[in-house]
Amino acid sequence: MTDLSTVQSSVSAAQGGAGDSYDLAALVSAREGDRFSLHSKYLNEMWVRVLRTIGYDVGFTRGLGPYLWDRKGDRYLDLLSGWGVFALGRNHPAVRDALVSVLDGEFANLVQLDVSTLAGILAEKLIGRAPYLEKVFFANSGAESVEAAIKFARAATGRPGILHCAHSFHGLTYGSLSMNGDEIFKKGFGPLLPNAREIPFNDLPALEQALASREIAAFFVEPIQGKGVNMPDDDYLAGVQLLCRKYGALFVADEIQTGLGRTGKFFAIDHHVGIEPDMIVVAKALSGGHVPVGAVLTRKWVFDKVFDRMDRAVVHGSTFSKNDLAMAAGVATLDVLENERIVENAAAKGERLLAAFRKMAEGYELVSDVRGKGLMIGVEFGKPKSLKLKATWNLLETANSGLFGQLICIPLFKDHKVLTQVAGHANPTIKLLPALTLSDADCDWIESSFDAVIADAHNASAVWALGKTLAEHAIKARINA
Repeated sequence: MTDLSTVQSSVSAAQGGAGDSYDLAALVSAREGDRFSLHSKYLNEMWVRVLRTIGYDVGFTRGLGPYLWDRKGDRYLDLLSGWGVFALGRNHPAVRDALVSVLDGEFANLVQLDVSTLAGILAEKLIGRAPYLEKVFFANSGAESVEAAIKFARAATGRPGILHCAHSFHGLTYGSLSMNGDEIFKKGFGPLLPNAREIPFNDLPALEQALASREIAAFFVEPIQGKGVNMPDDDYLAGVQLLCRKYGALFVADEIQTGLGRTGKFFAIDHHVGIEPDMIVVAKALSGGHVPVGAVLTRKWVFDKVFDRMDRAVVHGSTFSKNDLAMAAGVATLDVLENERIVENAAAKGERLLAAFRKMAEGYELVSDVRGKGLMIGVEFGKPKSLKLKATWNLLETANSGLFGQLICIPLFKDHKVLTQVAGHANPTIKLLPALTLSDADCDWIESSFDAVIADAHNASAVWALGKTLAEHAIKARINA
């Protein structure tokens, strides 16, 4: 590790004098070589091992728009965008300027015995996108917003039950974890919330059966499931709304990943006529990629059931939830989405990429399905028919279900400088979740890279070499677990 006195000298030299501003960039630069050792010692060592195992330990040092640069100066196209946080790309100038203006303005931030003007402005803008809702509650993240929605639903209905779908993902705090459709996230953390039930996604008869007990406070559903990019039938959300109203349960749309233009509409529910949930949960992209923020948009009568008297005015809240930097990031983000026609660009570029991937599916036996909306795209790989590829596929599936996806992700990263990953644990689908600002040149980059890697994957010898290595790592990890 770098000697601490050397770091301190570097930072002091960069500052230039007692009256100068603190140069954090100098500190980061001086400690860059310690990036992975610091995380191994003080943070999550297992994650460092994962990055090194799959060759992703390149050390990103800069981000702008949809691009990343590593310590060697190589440029990458980021198709993860921080799991959808960087919908505007990294370091969008309008968001950055908004944050600087807050700091320069020396606002009276987080005066807890006052209210925030910026919070009111952001709430007004959000309700303008869902005018059938009337109130907003701000939080610090998507998971925290889901927790608030759980509490609101129980308070409003007087019912204990919370309903969610298999393969869902709503967060990793205890309430949201209780609605997680992947057991790997739950193992070792129980008991979780009682009265949380799971039903299949896209199954209206199962939903009605669960709601018929009249014990369900709310049904939480992602309009498009993030884990796998699972699409609903055209009539599914309309059926959800009808059944929730019939049985007195609240309909909660989790738009944490799908919202704010991701699918080519402001909300994913906007693809369906007449859908008006009782609550919409948003986060991720609302941050502008800078300051964490989440929000629950809700009906007034639900909100009033929680904050029903003056002595209950603070019955639920979060210390930093309406801080001026987060609110400014949200306001700026909504303005950029509108002024730069970001949502329209997501729709157009998504349509182009989906068409390109569907054409690949026609020519490559390993591509079993392509699905998505806008710039939320899933490319699913399935068991090949040809004998020369079956052996490798079976080896990988035996070692670890869904491992084949890494045979696509790793060469995309290593050989084509495209950063992406599978759409969930043991999932054979690679998910594209890029910045919504993609250009045609970026689409060319994506299409040519995927086409080259998928073509190589049909070469049995190439697949075997990488697949054998990945399988050995997976088996070794399982033995040592």
